[in-house]
Amino acid sequence: MRGDGVVTGAAVTGPLLLRRARLGAALRDVLLDGGRVRAVADDLSAGAPGLPELQAGTTVVDLDGAVLLPGLVDAHVHLEQWAAARRRIDVSGARSAAEAAALLAAAVRATPADPGAVVVGHGFRDALWSQPPAAALLDDVLPGVPVVVSSADLHTAWCSTAAVTRFGLADPTGVVLEQEAMDLMARAAAPAPEVLDGWVLAATTAAAARGVTAVVDFEYGDLVTSWARRAARQPGGPALRVHAAVWADRLEEVLAAGLRTGDPLPGVVDPVAAERLRMGPLKLFVDGSLGTRTAFCHTPYPGVTGPDAHGLLRTPPAELERLLRRAGSAGLGLAVHAIGDRAAAIALDGFAAAGVTGRIEHAQQVCDEDLPRFAELGVVASIQPRHALDDRDAADQHWAGATGRAFPYGALVAAGAEVVLGSDAPVAPLDPWDGVASAVHRSLDGRAAWHPEHHLDLDVALAAASGGRRAVRVGDPADLVVVADPPADVLARHGAAGLRATEVLGTLVAGRFTHRGPALT
Repeated sequence: MRGDGVVTGAAVTGPLLLRRARLGAALRDVLLDGGRVRAVADDLSAGAPGLPELQAGTTVVDLDGAVLLPGLVDAHVHLEQWAAARRRIDVSGARSAAEAAALLAAAVRATPADPGAVVVGHGFRDALWSQPPAAALLDDVLPGVPVVVSSADLHTAWCSTAAVTRFGLADPTGVVLEQEAMDLMARAAAPAPEVLDGWVLAATTAAAARGVTAVVDFEYGDLVTSWARRAARQPGGPALRVHAAVWADRLEEVLAAGLRTGDPLPGVVDPVAAERLRMGPLKLFVDGSLGTRTAFCHTPYPGVTGPDAHGLLRTPPAELERLLRRAGSAGLGLAVHAIGDRAAAIALDGFAAAGVTGRIEHAQQVCDEDLPRFAELGVVASIQPRHALDDRDAADQHWAGATGRAFPYGALVAAGAEVVLGSDAPVAPLDPWDGVASAVHRSLDGRAAWHPEHHLDLDVALAAASGGRRAVRVGDPADLVVVADPPADVLARHGAAGLRATEVLGTLVAGRFTHRGPALT
């Protein structure tokens, strides 16, 4: 995998000529062949200097002035969770634990579950609730029913007493955090593999319809096996490139198989799928999340005392350094989850001590003295701009006095850091236009932008959402997106809301259409 997140290699496709594509202010022809951009010129209908005449089998698509951009890359997703969350009971709008319980009960009444089936919900945000979630609240509205609800940030699971008993949880309150919550959701909410595979493949098709050409999949589990299985189910595999991450519990297994980041996943026979499915990075955790109040911070959480007042340190520095050194020396890319400012410092220290580089996932709170260290160490900031909008009120309460260094996208860029954009779906929608809009204007409602000093310029945000690519250039992979209007014009006329509604006409991966709307037929 290249540093921009795009897999290199030949594609299995014939030549494709895109006529009258808008590139900047000009209309140009763009020839795609062998998975790459072969030529860009005013008129390629008769070929181009140094190229043979167009082959008889060349497909010609007239873009009629539509805008051609580099394909979009979501640098952080959980595809199984995203696919499943789209089918779970949504409680994201609940303003209290009681309201969330009522939403679950109403959904079950409307569509009764099979006897004994686990009722699964998703999306609660309890950081501002006056009453914490507890099993008793679920028991009151759904007595005797096993209920498991994932928080929006995936770091907490809330269960009824029946679910506590079924899954052997030690805490009778039914609330579990961090790795225990992730393990529980994997056990409680997973459908049969063939059902889940269908959901995930459908989710990649939906992502392609929004211009996504590649994702880094940080799902928990054996992704090498899961993606090989999905490739066998659907000719061509997913509708986008997938870089399948590995968590620490499977590190030795991956190393024993000799897999390095960027390698094709073993067991994938279909040539198109084999090109799209590659080994991704190792994912490590330093801390938890803001929503669960487990992000590891220098400043204690207001009103919290005891050993967890500063959050939770999930991986001690010495162990972090060992894992970084072990995986990095074996050719695996490195992605370290760090949300609190103290966690970000520990992650940067770990990269420095191990003599390796990689990415910090989230970087939601960074001290001023640590900002230049990203560029100095060559560490990429993998950020999810929608989180700043969704969490602004929680940050104002739980990071009171420290929000100037929260979600510090502008400061990271000013300090020379490379940034890449993602969604963390299902924590936020798997839609890169939502991410770009959130990066350029930090408000979702009528309130003024929250800490606008950390806005990104549109060209910076688009490049960060495109794996670092700023234009369509000869020799680049033919991973492209066609949109109706220039994003700068949309932003100028319709603001961030207009960017979120960007009309995607077509998406191509290695010169193949993975989404082709009616305007391009």
